[in-house]
Amino acid sequence: MELGLYTFADVSVTPGPDAIDPHQRLRNLMEEIELADQVGLDVFGLGEHHRPDYAASAPAVILAAAAERTKRIKLTSAVTVLSSDDPVRVFQQFATLDLLSGGRAEIMAGRGSFIESFPLFGYDLGDYDELFAEKLDLLLKLNDSVNVTWSGSMRAPIHDRGVYPRPYQDRLPIWIAVGGTPQSVVRAAQLGLPLALAIIGGEPARFAPLFQLYREAARRSGHDPQKLATSLNVHGFVGETTGQAADDFYEPQAEVMNRIGRERGWGPTSRAHFDQARSPRGALFVGDPETVAEKIVAQHKLFGNDRFLLQMAIGVMPHAKIMKAIELYGTRVAPIVRREVQAAKGAEPAGA
Repeated sequence: MELGLYTFADVSVTPGPDAIDPHQRLRNLMEEIELADQVGLDVFGLGEHHRPDYAASAPAVILAAAAERTKRIKLTSAVTVLSSDDPVRVFQQFATLDLLSGGRAEIMAGRGSFIESFPLFGYDLGDYDELFAEKLDLLLKLNDSVNVTWSGSMRAPIHDRGVYPRPYQDRLPIWIAVGGTPQSVVRAAQLGLPLALAIIGGEPARFAPLFQLYREAARRSGHDPQKLATSLNVHGFVGETTGQAADDFYEPQAEVMNRIGRERGWGPTSRAHFDQARSPRGALFVGDPETVAEKIVAQHKLFGNDRFLLQMAIGVMPHAKIMKAIELYGTRVAPIVRREVQAAKGAEPAGA
């Protein structure tokens, strides 16, 4: 199972002595991705947002900078808001990233959990579903062939045009990111695309039927479910002790969730809610390396996922603490998880 990280590159929304501006956040982010590569993590993802509280409105540019400072880690969007972008430019940007990185680029395409990009780029939210379906169709055609002929109702047609550059890989890996909508799960399955499921609340066990739906829908569409990868994308944090991890993570995470909650009409969170969520049956993966590894393994037994991505940098957190958490994740959590997953498959642990 691949293990990795993702972030939205949070920045401070109010000035102050500990505020982190976009310049500093992106410099810190380069060091975080470089360290993730050095400690042996498999994937680093960067989300696209167009808000004052995030610095990553152009993930491909940031990931291209990271490509020059890393050697083996895969670099992916998390997610690309395809509905409000041009698939030709998305493909060209990530093909360029793929060339720079020597074949480590991926696209995680989604409809996005925020809507700021739609009015920004002149799209109607009433076309939310149609925009994504049509643009995904074009992106897949661009990935399959150099010369493309395509037409739709939401974009000007393309008549036998070549799209360059081509990626280093034969094709860019394109994942579909979903937040729990069965229709989105079925669409990914019918297209034979890998699926990334974000779980940021509730009990993860109740999301397991979505993976079952995905595999069954893939089978009915003529795809081999064993060849389709799945990922869990969750929130969490790793510390030397479980208490320290919880104390470090709670305030930044709660500030973000409450701020977004006020926009969306959610009730406020609390330390009691947080502590419940980091229990064995909750959605937060917070604790010492052994605790987090145990929970990752338990969820793998439930979902059978091929990838696990952890969002640790939520809100404005001290750079040193994020760096330490990445170190612990790569050097102490990952070896336990890999050993246990291999053992569960009946294989000899790597390096034994």
